[in-house]
Amino acid sequence: MSEISALYRRSLKTALNWYVDRVLWRPVALEIRARFEANRNVASTQELRKIILAAEKELEENSHPDPYKYPTAPGGTKWERNIPPLLFGENPESRHH
Repeated sequence: MSEISALYRRSLKTALNWYVDRVLWRPVALEIRARFEANRNVASTQELRKIILAAEKELEENSHPDPYKYPTAPGGTKWERNIPPLLFGENPESRHH
């Protein structure tokens, strides 16, 4: 995945942290897409680097203080909620990946 694609995905995910309802998020996602499309044909690597750095800075400034985590993801509300008990003689350290 290219750096620009990754930046685009992070921008969408950051916006989704602020607009959990997809109906409210969709117009913001379209605006993000339009901003990326407006810079699609920039050929100068120096100009492109400036645009990427500005977008990274904006993304950092707009990051959510409590980003959404899927409930079953690490740090989510259901992460390791119902861990099966250890089997007799099983080493607890063997469960860590």
